[in-house]
Amino acid sequence: MKLVLASGSPRRKELLGQLAFLNTKADVPFEFEILAADIDESHNSAESAEEFVLRLAKEKALAGLALYAAEHGTEEQTVVLGSDTIVVQGETILGKPKDEADAAAILASLSGQSHRVMTAVALTDGSKTVSKLVTTKVQFCELTQADILAYIATGEPMDKAGAYGIQGLGGNFVEAIEGSYSAVVGLPLVETRALLCEMQVL
Repeated sequence: MKLVLASGSPRRKELLGQLAFLNTKADVPFEFEILAADIDESHNSAESAEEFVLRLAKEKALAGLALYAAEHGTEEQTVVLGSDTIVVQGETILGKPKDEADAAAILASLSGQSHRVMTAVALTDGSKTVSKLVTTKVQFCELTQADILAYIATGEPMDKAGAYGIQGLGGNFVEAIEGSYSAVVGLPLVETRALLCEMQVL
């Protein structure tokens, strides 16, 4: 059975690789291929944040499966993992910043406040699709304007939902979390392992 990670995220690659030592199939090494699948990530205003992130994870998995089949054929059974992470403050979904001014505005809005990070994971083999949604509460400390500008100057916020990375320099601003740390990074390990077992990959 072939496992494919439909993501170009180095963080998700590293996290998925951490599950290798839990592989119960002693005769089959835990390996996976990387195949980034591009989809339309536009939010439908009728969707809740939970529905939105779950849909994106499923669509990424299905798009990855279609792309893999087009490149390699369908002879070998393939399971594709798709995942998506969003940051939600109140009812507002905070995406990746458009520019430095947008990043500054997002970080200012998070300062001293709590927000939710939602990560959805989906696995599909084409006939069966399973998914899980994990929500983690994150509390930010108070940020000064100097803090925000110094962080933006590093470039780290610019390609991340909510304009920060908890596993990087942005972790300096995280006062507390309630929930899964790995989910905030980009892939909830406990839930992902359960899905891999359900699809008989692990």
